Amino acid sequence: MDQLIATTDRLLIRSWCESDRQPLFELNQDPEVMEFLGPPLSRYQSDQLVDRFVSEQEISGYCPWVVELSQSGEFVGFVGLQSVPDYLNFVNGLEVVWRLKSKFWGLGLATEAAHAALRIGFGSLGLAQVVSMTSKLNVRSQRVMQRLGISHNEDDDFKHPAVDVESRLRAHVLYQLSDADWRLDVDRNREWNVEKRTAASKFRQPTGPDSE
Repeated sequence: MDQLIATTDRLLIRSWCESDRQPLFELNQDPEVMEFLGPPLSRYQSDQLVDRFVSEQEISGYCPWVVELSQSGEFVGFVGLQSVPDYLNFVNGLEVVWRLKSKFWGLGLATEAAHAALRIGFGSLGLAQVVSMTSKLNVRSQRVMQRLGISHNEDDDFKHPAVDVESRLRAHVLYQLSDADWRLDVDRNREWNVEKRTAASKFRQPTGPDSE
């Protein structure tokens, strides 16, 4: 049975269940979603991702969790925290990650969900630092990082060792946020709440079979 992790004004964040495998596969098959992540995933690869998330939750108490609309229960994507691979030993802290269906882009939902994940990280988990990273070409995700108040220093950017040396996606940016900055940045949290309400005013929950 899935476990409720957090709620926001428009979203539920919860643990994984078997019925999430198909919508996650569809998400991972979308070329637009996967543009800066690599090739679309096969069903086997997508299912492995679910298995990894479930295992990480059981072992560590965190993972990228399911995000769904609170009113309709529609699968939106995932958001959460994950350990940084050992080969990125120059990166300190858990990584906040998100992946949403493209139909939900531009509504502030990624920021809303990631903000909840950060509250868990710096709250109940007591983390000292959280990081976020993506391809230098992925401007959309970098904007989310900036709205979350995560800092970027160009000196921290790197060539991702797990990405092919000839790939246009190899150059990565690294954003970092400390617990101290998170707690001191009251103005950012107030600004985010205003932004969230503005986005909510233009957001309409999909209804009926023609909403896809």
